[in-house]
Parts: sequence; C-alpha cells; structure tokens
Amino acid sequence: MAFFIDTHCHLDAPEFGDEMPRIRARAAAEGVGLCVIPAVAASNFTTVRELAHAQGDAYALGIHPLCTGEAEDAHLDLLDAELSMRRDDPRLVAVGEIGLDYFVEGLDSEKQQRFFHTQLQLARKHRLPVLLHVRRSVDQVLKHLRQTAAGQPWQGIAHAFNGSDQQAQACLGLGLKLGFGGAVTFDRALQLRRLAASLPMHAIVLETDAPDIQPHWLYRTQAERNAGQPQGRNEPGELPRIAAVLADLRGMPIEALAAATTENAYSALPGLRGLTGLSAGRPPPA
Repeated sequence: MAFFIDTHCHLDAPEFGDEMPRIRARAAAEGVGLCVIPAVAASNFTTVRELAHAQGDAYALGIHPLCTGEAEDAHLDLLDAELSMRRDDPRLVAVGEIGLDYFVEGLDSEKQQRFFHTQLQLARKHRLPVLLHVRRSVDQVLKHLRQTAAGQPWQGIAHAFNGSDQQAQACLGLGLKLGFGGAVTFDRALQLRRLAASLPMHAIVLETDAPDIQPHWLYRTQAERNAGQPQGRNEPGELPRIAAVLADLRGMPIEALAAATTENAYSALPGLRGLTGLSAGRPPPA
C-alpha cells in the first residue's frame, strides 16, 4: 500500500468530536501514515500537542490570521515560550498555521501583519519551518518572508495554494512547497488543475485541511443544503482519493505520486522523517 502524509489537517476541530479514533483509524487503513495538526490559537496549543502524541502524528504551533482578532500580544510571548519548552519534542515540526487572509472581511490588516511578521521571526529564532495561510494574500506573504529571510531560504508549505504561476515560482524560489488538496478535484478549478499538472514534482505536497476544503464528492451546493443535504465533512482518509485525481492530472501512477509527495513533505518539514518509525501513543512531554 502507498504511504501518504497529510501535511495539514485540523484533527482537533469540534466537527470530529469523539469520533477521532475511528477517523484516524480509517485514514491509516487507507495508507495515511502521518498527519500534521496545526494549532490556530494559543488556546489549542496543548490540544494539538496531546492529540499528535496520542495518535502518533505531528503538530505545529501558531496563531491563525483568522484568530488574530481575539489574540493578545501576550499570546505571542506564550508561543515563544511554548516553542522553547517543546524544542526537544520530535513531534513539533513547524510554526503554524500562520499567515494572512484577505478573503474574510472585517479583519484588522495591520494586526494580522504584525502577528504574522512576529511569528516568522519566532520560526527563525527556533529554527522551524512554517505552515503558511495564503488566501488571497500570496504577494503580501512573500513580502514578509523576504523581509525576515535573513539571507537564508525558508522551509515549509504554502498551504491550500491557489495563486498564479508567477506566485508559485516565487514561493518555490524562497524554498517552500505548495499544498494541494480537495480543491484540485473540481473540474471547474481550471487554473489550479493546470498548475497542479505542470509544476515540477518536487514542488507539491498533499493535504486535506480536514474538516474543510471538501473534495467534490463531499461538497454540497447551497441549493442542496437548502434541500436538506448536509455538507460533507472532509477527513484525512480522503487523501489517497484526492491524490488519485492529482496523479491522473499529471499522468503518473499513484504509487509514484505518493512516494514523491512523501519525500517532498520530508523536505518541507524535516522533523517528519524521524516520526515514520515512532510508535503511536507516546506520552507527550510534561
């Protein structure tokens, strides 16, 4: 069976509830051997860490741009302290999910940018890769990455990438990989599918963003929802089927795609490589 890494899934989301053990078991049965669980706020730093240890997965710590409205400056200090405290935890693999979001209206752009810039500096300080939120903000994210690069390439992933060819090349030039998930399964996503088919193989990693960014077979339109059909819930177990769509777009066997994207995930998040042989259920550091 092919081995897959879901480089971005919010397994602590309330949508999963007490089903999580079964959900993770289903993913493992489909070949998803590792999941990366990013934090979104200081309030779930402990949750994602404990979940990663309980399931044999990995985690990242950061403050999501959509959570900056409620965040306080003290939370940045807490993140710094937590990254220091967990420096020897092999399951901590990145700072994230961090970035900018110019899709949702009403967010404080200045505060978003301040939190993002500071978290990039913390990633440099603690020598960790980054998991980047880049929704309608790729150029601004790139600007901050360049400002904090200190002459060194970045490691990490532009999550749920949906930018232009030029933006993709700029991300790759800074050392990043690009995350592809359920959005690439929609026939109407012409630009995204063309990009996914044409990028060099070394550029691509797989993700679900579960429970969000449903693939087309789980998505329900507004009309369908109004008619009583519930919106589908994405899970890491959907990753191999998403990968099969991507493999078809690229004209390659799914086994080859799985092997290449796994190696790419190791390159983007080097801490993942050492986790492949670690057993699940290891107690988290106190």
